[in-house]
Order: sequence, then structure tokens, then C-alpha cells
Amino acid sequence: MTRFTVAIGLCAAITAAPAGQMTKYGVTVTADQHVDFTKFRTYAWTAGRPSADKQIDSRVVAAVDRELGALGLTKVTSGPGDVLATYSSLSRTDVNLKAKPDANGRLPEYWVGTLVVALLDPVSRQRLLQLRIDQPIEIERAKLDVTIDRAVAALFAEYPTRRHR
Repeated sequence: MTRFTVAIGLCAAITAAPAGQMTKYGVTVTADQHVDFTKFRTYAWTAGRPSADKQIDSRVVAAVDRELGALGLTKVTSGPGDVLATYSSLSRTDVNLKAKPDANGRLPEYWVGTLVVALLDPVSRQRLLQLRIDQPIEIERAKLDVTIDRAVAALFAEYPTRRHR
């Protein structure tokens, strides 16, 4: 009988855990604790999973270049640099499960963008730093540039040398 009770308790816990999870928006940082980020002076770009939209791609690259420059890093065009910079992006549609359905029974949907900027070791290509932001986004072309700039600024506000100030 106790095995049965424990099994039911585990099943209930496993089922309830995903149902209780909410999508988290904001910035997450994963940094190698053994790396001294103050020693980086140069960077070079390497391929990632960029946006298929060339306008968005160039806007993200320009925003990351601006933020790395503000940190005192210089982009090199030949050679690997102290670190390699890369980014990946995607968008998805989330559904507001807490909202009331419309007249057709549909729940409100909204676009969410995910942007991940990473700094890699130029030799091993090991990830030294990952900055990730998930946030609802405006998909209107006129507002997209501001959204990208704000997202990249929010990422680099959490850069390891800035978090300890």
C-alpha cells in the first residue's frame, strides 16, 4: 500500500510540475566562472544561427558591436581575437492561458523573441559566456530596430564585469 501511495504522489508531482511552470521572460546569463572577462580586448565574429532576415541580422550585429565596443573590446577583421562573438535568434508565438477566450474560443497570442549572444574561446570554441533574452516583441518593422537595440542593451547590462559594480 505504501508503494502505491508513493507512486501516486510521484505521478502527481511529475504532472503538476509542468502545469505550474510559467514562461519566464528576461535575461539569463551563463558565464564560465574561471574566466577573467576584464582581460578581453579584441573579438571577431563567427557563424551562429542568425536571423534569416538580413535587415534584422545586420541590426543585431551592429547592436552587439556597439555594446562590445562600449566594454572596450575592438573588433578584428583578421585573426581570431581574444574571443569569438556569435548570436542566434528565433521567434515564437506564445498563448496567454490565463486570459479569457474571444468569441471564437481562441486565447490571445503574441510574438516572443529569443536572442542569444555568446562569446567563445577562439581555440577550443568552448562557450565562455552566454547572454540570453526572451521577451515579447513588436513585429512591426518600424518598431523592430528599437526592440533589437533595447534587447541587446539589456543583455550587455548583465555582462560579468558590469554585474559586480
